[in-house]
Amino acid sequence: MVRSSSYIATPPGATIREQLNDRGMSQKEFAARMGMSEKHISRLINGEVQLTSDVAVRLELVLGVPARFWNNLEAIYREKLIKAASENTMSADMELARQFPYGEMSKLGWIPETKDAREKAIYLRKYFEVVELSLLGNELITRIACRRLAITEKSDLALMAWAQKARIEARSIQTDPISIRTLKERIPVIRSMTVLEPEKFCLKLKKCLAECGIALVFLPHLKGSFLQGATFLDGNKIVVGMTARGKDADRFWFSLFHELAHVILGHVCKTTGITDVDEKEADAWSGNMLIPSEEFELFEKEKDYSERCVCRFAQKQGIAPGIVVGRMQREGLIKYSMLNHLKEQYTIFT
Repeated sequence: MVRSSSYIATPPGATIREQLNDRGMSQKEFAARMGMSEKHISRLINGEVQLTSDVAVRLELVLGVPARFWNNLEAIYREKLIKAASENTMSADMELARQFPYGEMSKLGWIPETKDAREKAIYLRKYFEVVELSLLGNELITRIACRRLAITEKSDLALMAWAQKARIEARSIQTDPISIRTLKERIPVIRSMTVLEPEKFCLKLKKCLAECGIALVFLPHLKGSFLQGATFLDGNKIVVGMTARGKDADRFWFSLFHELAHVILGHVCKTTGITDVDEKEADAWSGNMLIPSEEFELFEKEKDYSERCVCRFAQKQGIAPGIVVGRMQREGLIKYSMLNHLKEQYTIFT
């Protein structure tokens, strides 16, 4: 027997049991009269196997109840099973839907606006392209190179929602076949874009990555996702998503190179989520690609952290001064309140 708030699905076996009780007939004798094994009869009575047309005819002969009655009883039971299961799943999804930033997503135009809890669950199912929201816990569905996800934490649900939008947007981006070798060759070209204005580098950057098999997507930040970017494999392309959250120059480029590190270092192919070690590797790779460690060490030894010296070092490295400032702040050479005017604030062009 399966219950939901509106349905009770009772197997035909319950009626068979009543017939046997009325006759004082044991299941063993009944099995013999039916020409079937005791095990199958037991499973039939407990609703563990389907009551077939053949069994219905046998029941008519043994119990004197028409076969059409048993067939109809089985059909009703199967229908109620589906409805009860669907209702129970919907109840769970309605509860889960409350954890998503639905209002923010609808304001961004990602999903229809509604106040109805059931409609929210249905719209989210369609948005994520799953028959039920609990399936989002399957790593084959949400394999994002950022960290292991859980459908029990709001921040992870927000990240899943954001990543799904990146996946949807990436479908309209044409890319060449994935080539890690090409990406490695293009890193110096991408690094040289750090001195350009966003309106000049955005399209150029997208085209460059598309030639490596990577679809670059810029999306608004979702509150609670604590996200700068995410990378994942989707079909025959890699999707790199970047948020517009706190996008001064150094944070933007560090985040982008961090995501590209996940691609080059092979983290994207992991199906079990990435580790803290992976994240540290990506951080180290990103920092070293933007400013080679040996070059930064020479700069640090000079002990001159004036604006003039920072700009001169940045020009020598061929990168934006704000990237140097960000590195200095992260490594504790200067306070986070110093030289921030050298950090250009980006308006990202999609």
